[in-house]
Amino acid sequence: MHVRLSTCRGAGVVDRSGEGIGTLAGILLHPDTGKVEGLFVAVPAGMFATEEPFCAAEDVVHWGAMVQISNRDALAPVEDRIRLVPLLAEGRTILGQPIRTESGRILGICKDVQFDTEKMKLEWLFPKKCFRWGVALPVSDVVEVRRDAVIVREGLKTETMAAVEKQPVSYEAFPEIVGQAS
Repeated sequence: MHVRLSTCRGAGVVDRSGEGIGTLAGILLHPDTGKVEGLFVAVPAGMFATEEPFCAAEDVVHWGAMVQISNRDALAPVEDRIRLVPLLAEGRTILGQPIRTESGRILGICKDVQFDTEKMKLEWLFPKKCFRWGVALPVSDVVEVRRDAVIVREGLKTETMAAVEKQPVSYEAFPEIVGQAS
């Protein structure tokens, strides 16, 4: 199933028996491979507090209206995952980073992503500039993920945007169709 993170946040997380554990708070994306490493689950921890333990992608059993994980013991602090410690220390995230082209043109900030829940692979980035959503970018256009920005190819998107910004041509420029509009 192909889902956007913004539509999944707040979805219920249950174990195999159907017992509620918490709600989906976010995902951890690997900046080099585009793989979803796992999920952050908001779990109540007292009257007004919540914790966000980590669940590895391998422990996700089913993804539908609710996210089903193998059991409650699959949740642990992300720092306990030794393989992910260097990834977290690098600080190269995808969500929340500015998206720039190779020439330096800013396309917006990555506010949402789409991923495949069966393969747990990133598919699309959704930049947002001020209050407007930009053109969705396929993950194949990503050149590099740095600490300061996600760098994407120049590609077709800039050419199509330039074509849209051109002034419309008047009908007077085509004498064969002038007067036929009546």
